[in-house]
Amino acid sequence: MGKFEAEKRIQKLRDEIKRLREAYHTENVPNVTDDVYDSLTRELKSLIKKYPEFEDPNAPENRVAGKPLDKFVKVHHKARMLSLNDVFNEEELYDWEKRIKKLLPPSPLQGEGQGGEVNYFCEVKFDGLAVSLIYENGKFVRGATRGDGLIGEDITQNLKTINSIPLQLNPLLNKEGVGGGIPSYLEVRGEALMSKKTLISLNKKNEKEGKPAFANSRNAAAGSLRQLDPKLSAERKLDFYAYDIAEIIFSSPLVKGGIEGGWYPHTHSEKHAYLKKLGFNVDGNDAICKNLEEVIAFIRKFEKIRSDFPYGTDGIVISVDNLKLQEVLGVVGKAPRYMVAFKYPAEKATTIVKDIKINVGRTGVLTPLALFEPTLVAGSTVSKATLHNMDQIERLDLRIGDTVVIEKAGDVIPKVVEVLVKMRTGKEKKFKMLEKCPACGGKVEKKISGWKRSDLKNFKRSVLEEPELSVAYYCINPKCSAKNERYLEHFVQVFEIYELGPKILRRFKDEGLITDAGDIFILTKEDIAPLERFGEKSAENIIQEIENKKKITLSRFLSALGILHVGEETARDLASNFGTLENLILCVRQDLTQIDSIENIGPAVSKSVYEFFCDKNNLNFIQKLKENGVVIKKEDKKKDGKFKGLTFVLTGTLSQMSREIAKEKIIALGGKVSSSVSKNTSYVVTGVEAGSKLAKAQKLGVKIIEENEFLKML
Repeated sequence: MGKFEAEKRIQKLRDEIKRLREAYHTENVPNVTDDVYDSLTRELKSLIKKYPEFEDPNAPENRVAGKPLDKFVKVHHKARMLSLNDVFNEEELYDWEKRIKKLLPPSPLQGEGQGGEVNYFCEVKFDGLAVSLIYENGKFVRGATRGDGLIGEDITQNLKTINSIPLQLNPLLNKEGVGGGIPSYLEVRGEALMSKKTLISLNKKNEKEGKPAFANSRNAAAGSLRQLDPKLSAERKLDFYAYDIAEIIFSSPLVKGGIEGGWYPHTHSEKHAYLKKLGFNVDGNDAICKNLEEVIAFIRKFEKIRSDFPYGTDGIVISVDNLKLQEVLGVVGKAPRYMVAFKYPAEKATTIVKDIKINVGRTGVLTPLALFEPTLVAGSTVSKATLHNMDQIERLDLRIGDTVVIEKAGDVIPKVVEVLVKMRTGKEKKFKMLEKCPACGGKVEKKISGWKRSDLKNFKRSVLEEPELSVAYYCINPKCSAKNERYLEHFVQVFEIYELGPKILRRFKDEGLITDAGDIFILTKEDIAPLERFGEKSAENIIQEIENKKKITLSRFLSALGILHVGEETARDLASNFGTLENLILCVRQDLTQIDSIENIGPAVSKSVYEFFCDKNNLNFIQKLKENGVVIKKEDKKKDGKFKGLTFVLTGTLSQMSREIAKEKIIALGGKVSSSVSKNTSYVVTGVEAGSKLAKAQKLGVKIIEENEFLKML
């Protein structure tokens, strides 16, 4: 094909790809399959590579940037990206209306109903990632995350991979064909989404590749757009729906006969109509309502089709439609008064328990897992849920074959909440804990965690005090394959040796390169490079990361050892009290009262620590790690700081620092960080996309602070 023919073909391909994109994303009328669309795009890219003079940065083939970004640049939003206040029932919705009507002028503004009635606009609240898009003279120039509302991250290149985001706005024409209506500056707000169908496909792919599944479509969308390489974002096939115009500027009057003579919106519903004309996806499930009765009817109507909706949703957004009234009502805190989100209750569904299987953890604990008929709950299909322990099974009176109610707490974690006993047929079977490990065939023992009364003589704890006991089942075989695999995965995660994923660890064990975690630190490039599908470069990367991670703090080292009941927080308490591993081991041998006196260390933990360091095999393993180059850094003694006695919970994405750094700063000041909200929580620090922890804090009356207030406290 010559240059002249190539130019014509390129233009044809671009026109057809644009037509198909608009049919699929804007008009919701797909004309061809994804395979056809992808084939046309590949041909176009091939021709552009051969004839680079026809390159166009705003053309469809340039939705994926070639070079990954080194980091995300911070973006200051001209107008703050607000979050919404929630209401959870009709009573709260009426309370909201009463509050806003008190602030409105006595007589309705032009365009509203009579007698003080207010028109409302209802639209679906998508469960995705809020983003801002900037257009200059009709061209897409920048896109950013919401961040903390004031400062977000520049993810322009990743957003260009979303086919439903127009790179060039549609030229609007009047009846006579005269152009006009394209603003010189436009900021569009909307939601980046992953469809339920795409999420299911992505999770199946992740499962085959041994990668973790995404909990829900919102997490998947957020994770996809925060990839440094836009090509990775493109693979996720995200969508975008616009819901607001933050700012619109026309630099000069429109030509005579132009659209509405210099159009500016008067209502929120007009914004939606205008966005659709410009080429954006705008969801058609919306309505202008004359009163709250019509709003509630809309909420109930959408609830009936919500489970079949192609995207995850968690509610309906209700706005005062008139923009002048919105200005009167204004903003309080981080949320507008004129807009509220009605949240549907946490989704529940019924399903049948097909079987109960057993998972073997890193400590050998056996955890029952319920397997269901695949069931759609809160936007995703679930087929299993942990039952935690035998106590939980007995409390629920759960049997194999039972019809159960499952719920996704916070739209994330599926759990069994109820057994419908009246649905039983008589064929259901009671579950009995296995007598042998399902992985290795080893003996299973029922263990009571905690001190017996006779053990308490070595401790300050009174013999009259009732010990804290818990019951669990364990595989006691020290060579259990499943237990050892889980432990290896845990060990490298704590050491942050991320090059060694589960599949690679399993491969190294199968090849005889490692027998336990200690062997990891004497691996060489020559051991790894000859293995199929590895090679020199891959081997170098693995060895270099292992070398870089040989030095570790005492607290993380204790956490990596996998001592029963010793998690991250307990390991930190032990490390800060003893300073060195030698001091801790000496205490176990000579002065057990030191462990007993540590705050938050209960009988179950103290017994585990005692038993672990009295086991010669464990001491030999620690010695092996040291001999193989692991250096355990001394931990500073715990100091009192201004956060002493305070417990923090972090939720959402922080814009100024990672949650890990925030955690370190809290601990350095004497505070504690918990993963769950309780009545003992002092502060819940909220970032972007704060989840169910925020709702629980509100319910318990725990003090909630935003990131800026937290930074001032630091």
